[in-house]
Amino acid sequence: MKKQDIVREEVTIRFAGDSGDGMQLTGSLFTNTTALEGNDLRTLPEFPAEIRAPAGTVPGVSSFQLHFGSKEILTPGDVCDVLVAMNSAALKANLAMLKSGGTIIANTAGFDRKNLNLAKYGDDENPLEDGTLDGYQVHKLDITKLTKESLSDMGLGYKEEERSKNMFVLGLLYWMYNRPMDSTISFLNSKFSKKPEIAEANIKVLKAGYHFGETAEIFTTRYTIKEAALKPGEYRNITGNDATVLGLVASANKSQLPLFFGSYPITPASDVLHGLSKYKNFGIITFQAEDEIAAVTSAIGASFGGALGVTSSSGPGIALKGEALGLAVMLELPLVVLNVQRAGPSTGMPTKTEQADLMQAVYGRNGESPMAVLAPRSPADCFNMAYEASRIALEHMIPVMILSDGYLANGSEPWNFPLSSDLADISVDFEKPRADDAEAFMPYRRNENLVRSWAIPGTKGIEHRVGGLEKEDLTGNVSYDPENHQKMVLLRRQKRDNIADFIPEQELDQGNEKGKALVLGWGSTYGSIRTAVGEMLKEGYEVAHAHLNYIQPFPKNLGAMMMNYDQVIVPEINDGQLVRLIRSEFNIPARGIHKIKGRPFGVNELIESIKEIMNGKEEVYA
Repeated sequence: MKKQDIVREEVTIRFAGDSGDGMQLTGSLFTNTTALEGNDLRTLPEFPAEIRAPAGTVPGVSSFQLHFGSKEILTPGDVCDVLVAMNSAALKANLAMLKSGGTIIANTAGFDRKNLNLAKYGDDENPLEDGTLDGYQVHKLDITKLTKESLSDMGLGYKEEERSKNMFVLGLLYWMYNRPMDSTISFLNSKFSKKPEIAEANIKVLKAGYHFGETAEIFTTRYTIKEAALKPGEYRNITGNDATVLGLVASANKSQLPLFFGSYPITPASDVLHGLSKYKNFGIITFQAEDEIAAVTSAIGASFGGALGVTSSSGPGIALKGEALGLAVMLELPLVVLNVQRAGPSTGMPTKTEQADLMQAVYGRNGESPMAVLAPRSPADCFNMAYEASRIALEHMIPVMILSDGYLANGSEPWNFPLSSDLADISVDFEKPRADDAEAFMPYRRNENLVRSWAIPGTKGIEHRVGGLEKEDLTGNVSYDPENHQKMVLLRRQKRDNIADFIPEQELDQGNEKGKALVLGWGSTYGSIRTAVGEMLKEGYEVAHAHLNYIQPFPKNLGAMMMNYDQVIVPEINDGQLVRLIRSEFNIPARGIHKIKGRPFGVNELIESIKEIMNGKEEVYA
């Protein structure tokens, strides 16, 4: 039968199955191949928090969504064109995310009575047979059986055969979307270099899936997605956590300092510890501490000794680090703190994303404890913000927190990586040794930006005290003098605020400089807001978009920019934290759009919410 080849501008695919079905690997391999083909893309991996969730149940479903195309792609897609459902639970959990008329590839082996019962379908219900899927194109394949048949001559055990079935799906999707298999075959040969029979089995199943699509008469159409018009340069596909790792390595290299990373594992930040441990050749020292307090205090100690101290965690761990972060503020030492946010409170929903640690970052310590706060807007932007956080921490002798989140950490996009010469210089000066008859060293003497000098212990003539008790101005001696305390508190705050002179002014992302509404976002909502505002501009709405990377301090021109609009609208993945800061700092009646579901904004829901606010609603829960 002759096959049709249709060119499409964009496609969204969602792979879903049991958490042991390899859906994350399948999605990642499809993503890497798609990036090599030159498409723009965004991904959304979603998986259970449990290490081994109950097999076959809806809570145990793992999924990976990929949106790719020949145009600019900024979100993982509101709904998908293709849903791969490896069992009945995967279909039940994800059917609502498939657009009307979309394609379902269902593994019929996962729809037997046992699996249907585990997915809580009734005794007389089977969505593959009862008309539930009448509005979709359904391809019912016994993928498990087809996999085993393709491996029948290899003598593998049940588990090895079962674990290969995701490669059949991958091969079939490669055929449907005109993707080459070369990079995946290379990956499998490398990954299983010590188990060549497993590599051979996976490659065999991958090819079986591809050729099944080519020869089976049920698939009459395949699709071509041409290269996106990306800016010239060398690209690689990168996740937010990987980009953070490289940003930290680059800052250590540029500042010519050793980087010490003290951390305690926690989802979704742990990959940064794993990633940095591979860069010992760049002077990176990683330390897995026994708890969060040891992690942050070891990093502070490293900074005291002259290294770039870095620690990481997610919200619950940042709470445990709170007192030590106050210590870093008091010591006025450089420290980078990575908070990869997840849904809270308490341990919350570890694998789900949220932007609800903003207030914790700005205010979440005892006493007046000002820190700088930055937020990346995309996975690739995590590189820039990790580098910027290091630069600010080192040049202003202050703790700096990076607010990434689970969506950025695990999601990916093509990254046009910079050369070292493209990066801003990082200036570091240590206090010089002193002769015996020199003037006494004053550890809290400040320069014109209120920054004290970095005095490395053991340096001749600059011996000084450190600790968490209030410092006397200039000498650093312990002081309970009320006038001195007030002076030091105000100096520390002003030193943080002075950073505004060393960061870029806020720019509009799109829209006119004056109008009816400014949509002001921060962090990972960038792609959804940019796409939504772009659609509204096409419809003729007087709306503009600005997106914050720098939150403490704010860019100097932000207040003046907001005054040019009738309304300021702030969409956030929380219950309204930036909008409260904007109201209190600028006395502007900003209105919020809030989503607290552990998932990023969809473009269409954001457009509807912005329109509701522009029509007079005070706030919207999307």
